[in-house]
Amino acid sequence: MTHTVTVASGLFAPGHLGELTQVLPFELIDDVLERTRTVQRRLRLVPSRVGMYFVLAMCLFPEAGYLHVWSRLVAGVRVVVSKVPSEKALREVRRRLGTAPFQELFEVVSGPLARPATPGVSYRRWRTVAFDGCSSLQAPDILRVRGVLGKTRRHRGIEGYPHVRLMALCETGTRGLLGAVFGPTSTGEPGYARQLLPLLDGSMLLLADRNFSGDEFLNDVADTGAQLLARLTYRGRPAVISVLPDGSYLTRLRGRTFGSSRPT
Repeated sequence: MTHTVTVASGLFAPGHLGELTQVLPFELIDDVLERTRTVQRRLRLVPSRVGMYFVLAMCLFPEAGYLHVWSRLVAGVRVVVSKVPSEKALREVRRRLGTAPFQELFEVVSGPLARPATPGVSYRRWRTVAFDGCSSLQAPDILRVRGVLGKTRRHRGIEGYPHVRLMALCETGTRGLLGAVFGPTSTGEPGYARQLLPLLDGSMLLLADRNFSGDEFLNDVADTGAQLLARLTYRGRPAVISVLPDGSYLTRLRGRTFGSSRPT
């Protein structure tokens, strides 16, 4: 069996990341670099496009060092790649790129992955979406990172590393990301989720757990036009306005009518 790989020429040849290069082709990366004004001013050993794929490879191999990541990046194209950059050169291209092109790239490729008629993607006419949070991501324990993220104090003392809270809005049927935000763990999940509410619209049904069941948050979701199905906390005792034939009932939260049901 043979497999043919199409790569760029010259110094751009290392910009190849297996199947990911097919999802994020050269033309897309070049367009993102152009729009964020991060194209190299002079041609270096590691051009900006190659630097983009290198940073993406770092995300795929988080336990590997810079040179090990580079080795894996060029594993399939060693015949046409003769020079190996230093760790300093790889650090410099990462700093030179900054965060803007990666944010732009994410905003371009994020969004629903399936057609509404795909089985398991929609309930009736609404695409089902949900928030998903994570606070176990560790960041380097250096001064400038601690200044942004801080450290969490536990009952046994202060944690060894700063932690990042990541909050994503995803399509439940495909796990495709619609949007994501992150920051210090001192801000709770609803605070980050509120930043993603502009991504909701009338074609969606938001599935939420009890962490997102506050009256104000539910009303903010309703303002987007999206439908929502949220699990209330056991302390929640919504007032019963009228009982429906299926045993559920209507209630009002901050002047807006919602349907509710008693836990079984």
